[in-house]
Amino acid sequence: MSESSAEAVVDAVAATAASGGWRKATGLAGAAIGVLAAGAAAGVAIERMTVGRGMRRKAALALDSTGPYGTLRGTPDKAVADDGTELYYEVDDVEPDPGPHVSPRRRRLFGRKAPAPVTVVFCHGYCLGQDSWHFQRAALRGVVRTVHWDQRSHGESGRGVAQTRDGLPVTIDQLGRDLKAVLDAAVPEGPVVLVGHSMGGMTVMALAAQFPEYIRDRVVATAFVGTSSGRLGEVNFGLPVAGVNAVRRVLPGVLKALGQQAELVEKGRRATAELFAGVIKRYSFAGRDIDPAIARFAERMIESTPIDVVAEFYPAFTDHDKTEALACFTDMPVLVLAGVRDLVTPSEHSEAIADLLPDAELVLVPDAGHLVMLEHPEVVTDRLADLLTRAGAVPAGATVSGYGRGSNTAQPG
Repeated sequence: MSESSAEAVVDAVAATAASGGWRKATGLAGAAIGVLAAGAAAGVAIERMTVGRGMRRKAALALDSTGPYGTLRGTPDKAVADDGTELYYEVDDVEPDPGPHVSPRRRRLFGRKAPAPVTVVFCHGYCLGQDSWHFQRAALRGVVRTVHWDQRSHGESGRGVAQTRDGLPVTIDQLGRDLKAVLDAAVPEGPVVLVGHSMGGMTVMALAAQFPEYIRDRVVATAFVGTSSGRLGEVNFGLPVAGVNAVRRVLPGVLKALGQQAELVEKGRRATAELFAGVIKRYSFAGRDIDPAIARFAERMIESTPIDVVAEFYPAFTDHDKTEALACFTDMPVLVLAGVRDLVTPSEHSEAIADLLPDAELVLVPDAGHLVMLEHPEVVTDRLADLLTRAGAVPAGATVSGYGRGSNTAQPG
């Protein structure tokens, strides 16, 4: 596929949307993305030909009704961002002191002693939600105090007031201030461990850039999972050169145009959900033996993000550059973890972060994609437990096992 022909496809989407043909534009948008992703997701077409639509639909319904993922709930509350946006979060508190009768789960995680009163705050990625940390939440539940929150316009949090009222663009800096509001409300005192995946990791960096004193005084350890400190405009998403150039040139405008007619676009999006299910799987996971229930769980999270929210957030990543803020994390234990086959934030970006934090632990997980915490949860949870140990929050000798497995081939890098 030539660059000119690729651009012609996406130009047709923009032109059709501009002329008011929203229903047709929605279909064309799906076709454009499908065409541009074809080189990276050829297996999707084979899957669609060999598995009937009816069977796929029944399987999806069955997985939705029986899948246990995303069902963990804590004590709910809300923080208020500086622009008035309500930010939803949940707290999982520690179990009462067990005395000499330590539960097998606590002993497996942290040995026989109770962990120190640290709070672990999990920050999710773009088009996801707090439930993306399902396995890690299950492992730490009742053992260490944890906070799980939804970024603005995601999950149960309110739509960004600055975006809906004032028409302001979303920025990573705003997300950093949102995190500060959540921390002030949910963790008013005590040591904090910050864990961020993808956009969540960028949010943590933005917090550091604007509130370095908070990092210095309160944060005792940090984990950056599948994230980047900048230069995201150079990512090719596994596409051929022609497709990448075309997408970069027109996708922001197309998303903005479609976002302005969200209701019509969402109808078209639902109609083409089966087409995009394969693309979502391709860009979320690397292994072929991913649990179908986990794949469907990720699909539901991504599908639940409205198209206008997708459009609002997308431009912020091109502008993201928080390399200098990483200096705030030099004097604490840091985990940098990524999937080797991540097409969204390639593992080279994690290696670049680790290069600037030479004392950080770098873990590259083979046969893992962007949602490494769902694809290989046992690896991520094990390394998080070790991070807590290195931070002095729990005693040495902790191990983790038996808390879910997304596929059958995970090993630490």
